[in-house]
Amino acid sequence: MDVCKNEEDYNPYEHRQVKKPNSDIRSLANLLKASLGSGILAMPLAFSNAGWGFGIIGTIIVAFICGHCVHIFVKVSRGCCKVMKRPLLNYAETCEAAFTIGPKRLRPLATSARIFAEVAQLLTYLGVCCIFTVLIADSVKQLFDRYVTSFILPIEYYCLIILVPLCFMCQIRYLKWLAPFSLIANVLLVATFLICIYYIFKDEITISDKKIIGSPARLPAFLSTVIFAMEGIGVVMPVENSMKKPQHFLGCPGVLFIAMSFIMMLYTILGVFGYFRYGDELKGSITLNLPMDDWPAICAKASIAVSIFLTYPLHFFVVIGVLTRFSEPYIKKEYRNWAQILGRTAVVLFCGGIGVALPMLEHITNLVGALFYSMLGLIIPGVVQTVFLWEDLGRYNWILWKNSLIVLFGVFCAISGCTVTVLDIIERLQSRTV
Repeated sequence: MDVCKNEEDYNPYEHRQVKKPNSDIRSLANLLKASLGSGILAMPLAFSNAGWGFGIIGTIIVAFICGHCVHIFVKVSRGCCKVMKRPLLNYAETCEAAFTIGPKRLRPLATSARIFAEVAQLLTYLGVCCIFTVLIADSVKQLFDRYVTSFILPIEYYCLIILVPLCFMCQIRYLKWLAPFSLIANVLLVATFLICIYYIFKDEITISDKKIIGSPARLPAFLSTVIFAMEGIGVVMPVENSMKKPQHFLGCPGVLFIAMSFIMMLYTILGVFGYFRYGDELKGSITLNLPMDDWPAICAKASIAVSIFLTYPLHFFVVIGVLTRFSEPYIKKEYRNWAQILGRTAVVLFCGGIGVALPMLEHITNLVGALFYSMLGLIIPGVVQTVFLWEDLGRYNWILWKNSLIVLFGVFCAISGCTVTVLDIIERLQSRTV
């Protein structure tokens, strides 16, 4: 198949017919919201695991790797669109197309590659929705425990209570309609960030007792948290595919470049100075370390709860997209609307059930980051680009060597991060029973 000829003959952007396309600003808001969430508030805890010196360097390196993986995946998707003369491809379809175009020996694996990618997306964003459920419940519980003392409930009950409004929010079916909520959530998140910065610099900071490099045994936990915080690749293809001008997504300055630069800067600032302020006492979200008797801190806790609540449907969009593609062919057209309503409600309740069963915010965050985001954001993009460019891997096969290192890094993060997190969960559960 002549890739170059197809690239000259077919421009996928000219053939896209997107219902309710997004502007560059709205696309940037959705992309920022996909990566800016509970992850940024977990960065100080990540720095407490790694030490501030390693944390700064590690965050910059991970941001570069994650941004590069998103970049190469979008380029592969565009290349596949040109070769196969398709206006757009989603994440899983890109994986299938790359194997279809790649070496003949791998072409029979194309369908398996698509199914694997779909399942990886589904599990990743189910995990994210579980994390968001616990974070919202944690923040609401802190406020109620402090100001409604006659109404003390375990966190599991708050997880169940917030499922009702989440079920209604998740009935929104178009990214265009989610964009205003993303903008509001971004404003609230920035406000929370500024309040956290205020408390961090409110008093004199002591760094002499803070670690420059943490224990090697805790470095996998750092990597898991940072990868979770940085990655938003499952939302990237829906955002790029729904843009009015998708050619503005890549490039410098493109939507992706602006988003990743802003994300890296915020994460590093809050991570290092949050660690300087609270040290090893940090919790899964820095807002949980803020005092309970100051109005700015109260506003921060309320703002992050509302912000994550408004962000939930954006990540849920990926989950329901995968489930719809699997189930829709088996559902009669006249029943599809009811199937959507009931299916969306069932998924929200399932994520709430996981939150009730395992309400450990930092541990779920590390587990999702280590296992699912490493697979979705590092391993799969490295493999897919290698397969797609198999006939032209550059001088000395440098693309093959580069992607091999990315895949090995992803595998290391997955294995080491899961091991450390599972041991932490076992230790915590045992301490509860003692």
